[in-house]
Amino acid sequence: MESAQKDKELRYGWTTGACATAATKSALSALFGKGFLDPVSITLPKGQEPSFVLATEASSDGAFTASIIKDAGDDPDVTHQARIISTVCRGQAGQGICFHAGHGVGIVTREGLPVSVGEPAINPMPRLMMQQVTAEICAQNGQPEDIDITISIENGEELAKYTMNGRLGIVGGLSVLGTTGIVVPYSCSAWIASLHRGIDVAKAAGERHMIASTGSTSEKSANEMYNLPDYALLDMGDFAGGVLKYLKKHPVAKLTIAGGFAKITKLAMGHMDLHSGRSSVDFNWLAEQLSSLGANEDLLQSVKTANTAMQVLSEATEAGLPLATQVAKIAQSIANGICGAETAVEILIFDRKGVLVGRSDG
Repeated sequence: MESAQKDKELRYGWTTGACATAATKSALSALFGKGFLDPVSITLPKGQEPSFVLATEASSDGAFTASIIKDAGDDPDVTHQARIISTVCRGQAGQGICFHAGHGVGIVTREGLPVSVGEPAINPMPRLMMQQVTAEICAQNGQPEDIDITISIENGEELAKYTMNGRLGIVGGLSVLGTTGIVVPYSCSAWIASLHRGIDVAKAAGERHMIASTGSTSEKSANEMYNLPDYALLDMGDFAGGVLKYLKKHPVAKLTIAGGFAKITKLAMGHMDLHSGRSSVDFNWLAEQLSSLGANEDLLQSVKTANTAMQVLSEATEAGLPLATQVAKIAQSIANGICGAETAVEILIFDRKGVLVGRSDG
């Protein structure tokens, strides 16, 4: 109950796409001589009508620019407090609405993303939202919808280094994302969406095998075994469910899940979110697995009162019991049950030094 109450108190935030839409609407008002809207309200896909305060406004040579500081609420979003900038100007007669990447917004260079190669990395829903506000403001002012919209993100190229954009083939900056306009705290929807896009990009490139890792050590060690291209490597982190559920509808021939013993144990227990704050290792469960492997009573009692999963693994290894392999096999069964039979799942467990200690095929 306490945890649920804490969740209710977390603040929701706004996506990059919502901020870009609001900035675009304000700048368009100024373009048509009505001044910048500040605050500026927009309608989100599900009907909510948030209001945004401008951070800056400017005009030069027929171009009008508005910016908004993104508030991602209490979500650990890499773009929280980033400046989202929209510059609008009149385009060529008959061209319609055209989107451009300003500084800090990436360009798509690989197939498989929902935006064509060569286009700014502005996803379909943010595009639609900006098209709708452009149509609205143009209609109010009796103007044709021949508008150039350039979206920029201050420091976006540097922030993109902390995302999966490089592996997705998005170069030069961040993506403008969002499907609902709202950031739900700790849903980490942008990360999960990037995992889905990573699967799409790899499949479009013809890759039939992917590695999804819980961290950099396990990824490096797993890929030393397979030498896959970077776009076939998924920085899964804690979001096993985000990968496995997507593969149910978008299967690949083989998925290797690589991770440390504690996180793979949680997957074997059926957890789809492996974060320490949202799932935990059950030491009684580990004792049950060791019992099935023939552990003596002293070891079982020690495991039940252990402080860490690695302590359990160390004691099992000293006793000559293949606990990591047992856990890997159970995790494989759980994973296959989620993603379906079309994707063959392999589980690799590594220690902190990157040494393979357990494998689902034994």
